Amino acid sequence: MIFRQVFAGGDRNFGYLIGDEKSRDSAVIDPASSPKEFIKLANELNLKIVYIINTHSHGDHTGGNSELKNLTKAKVVMHKSSPISTDIKVSDGDILKLGHLELMIIHTPGHTSDSICILVENKLMTGDTLFVGKIGGTHTDQDAKTEFDSLFNKLMKLDKSIEVYPGHDYGIAPTSTIENELETNPFIIRSNFDDFKWLKDNWASYKLEHGIK
Repeated sequence: MIFRQVFAGGDRNFGYLIGDEKSRDSAVIDPASSPKEFIKLANELNLKIVYIINTHSHGDHTGGNSELKNLTKAKVVMHKSSPISTDIKVSDGDILKLGHLELMIIHTPGHTSDSICILVENKLMTGDTLFVGKIGGTHTDQDAKTEFDSLFNKLMKLDKSIEVYPGHDYGIAPTSTIENELETNPFIIRSNFDDFKWLKDNWASYKLEHGIK
């Protein structure tokens, strides 16, 4: 597998290029505002971009879709509940074939109803569901509960060795692992929803008190 993490502009956005070494087919995860950067990288690696996969429908992740699609003729892939025009609609547990690679779709609603994570081999692209040491924002108590369920009943049940690749560079490092998040993420160590929700409600003061940027 060919795998690259790309600083994609915007609000410290990360995007990803995943390529199959045999077929040379590739997928871009969240092109953000840098579609031409992905095309340049794909050309350097002799890859053909066939999919544009969005982890959710927020504009800072999907802003490059139209230009990238026009330039590559790639198909846009999003969760079936996405309000954005999509070529391929996916659901929880779906497998997207990329040459000899298998990309598993994990529906992780909370930050948005259409949020997904993408697992390929030992790498998990988490969008705005899970950051390094942080999690995605929510707007209602129900959204927070939904996010809690996505984190604890799906992501935290994955193998601890799986590498975490977030949608933004918001943490102390650009990547992490499930094990590290289980041990150090202040939201994840609060496995009781009431404690989890308290931290979400008091995150600004908690960050200040603990020196978190």
